[in-house]
Amino acid sequence: MLSRMKKSLIPLIIGLNVFALNALSQEANYDESKIPAYTLPDPLLSETGMPIRDSALWKYKRRPEILELFRKEVYGRLPEETVSASYTVQSLDENALGGKAIRKEVTITLSRNGVSVPLELLIFLPKNAAKPVPAFVGLNFSGNHTVSNDPAVPVTGSWVRNNTKSGIADHKAREENRGMSVSRWQIERVIGRGYALATMYYGDIDPDYDDGFKNGIHQLFADKNITAESWGSIASWAWGLSRIMDYFETDTDIDHGKVALMGHSRLGKTSLWGGAEDQRFAIVISNDSGCGGAALSRRAIGETVWKINSSFPHWFCDNFLRYNNNENEIPVDQHMLISLMAPRPVYVASAEEDSWADPKGEFLSAYYASPVYHLFALKGIDTEKMPAVKNPIMNHIGYHIRPGKHNVTEYDWDCYLDFADMHYGK
Repeated sequence: MLSRMKKSLIPLIIGLNVFALNALSQEANYDESKIPAYTLPDPLLSETGMPIRDSALWKYKRRPEILELFRKEVYGRLPEETVSASYTVQSLDENALGGKAIRKEVTITLSRNGVSVPLELLIFLPKNAAKPVPAFVGLNFSGNHTVSNDPAVPVTGSWVRNNTKSGIADHKAREENRGMSVSRWQIERVIGRGYALATMYYGDIDPDYDDGFKNGIHQLFADKNITAESWGSIASWAWGLSRIMDYFETDTDIDHGKVALMGHSRLGKTSLWGGAEDQRFAIVISNDSGCGGAALSRRAIGETVWKINSSFPHWFCDNFLRYNNNENEIPVDQHMLISLMAPRPVYVASAEEDSWADPKGEFLSAYYASPVYHLFALKGIDTEKMPAVKNPIMNHIGYHIRPGKHNVTEYDWDCYLDFADMHYGK
């Protein structure tokens, strides 16, 4: 942790750590009756107390204020410096998936100050659809070869999470893990609906551990000072997604005006922040993203700010540590993050048994973001009562809760495809 900080910040962190130690014995709360009292900050009231009554005031005054608060206090700042990028098509199979798809593999090479970082992008395109096609894009957890059983997809992932259940060891991607995440990606389902699906391994953008800003894309910015507002891993992964969008703008097969960004779990947090920072993503989808994603932090249920900062200190900027067991002092909450997507469509999904991610808190964030959509004469979520299981709401804000646990399922994908069809007029 301290390797990421300026020495001048060490006393602050020590004090915060002492404070956090007092909560070590706390068990996760799942009891609604024990949720602390809270008041949500108003997305339609500026920092100077000015009411935001129209879309122009939102766009030019309030939205930049909220975005800046999230940068400063939660996710950290993206680098202002530009990098150069080159794109190399490594392989092209026009008869993938039994002739249903075109498979394309592209290396995106990012360079700055004599340092280069290659990132491998895997794309499946519907073979017989008129080009350009709309697309879904998201990051994967264990390497591109894990999202498909296609033996031609190279094993990717210079670092992967230890996961003994999946057979991953020594933080290395392995051939035997090929196809282990097929059910989460539903490639043929997406292709069959006329969409491309693109993915990249998140750990190549930034390894998912506290590495002191030394690996992945951070190598490109080794000359930059590290502060309490420096970008955490979530912001880094989001920045990598924007570099994929840069590539899409050069690819005539992809309709870059119709790209839906989807993420699950920590990568659902990433999709929301990526969609907030980069408005080129036409639709933003959060699947089971929980604390630091769609769930309201002030509810302090399931995974809390303190718990997430204790387990994953590298995900957020170091200023976020100030809100361990102190959620009411955060100047923002996650309904404001969802509101940053306006007027673009945004979808939040929960799972009934995923209490760690606080499904009710995810729903409430979508509900309390709705007044911002009303400024654009768009429908959000009009009731504070959660819908029944498998009864999706599909307005400009979408939401569903499904049976089951923390995962991405066929049902989730069917909802996302229906949502995209609706907003793209398919």
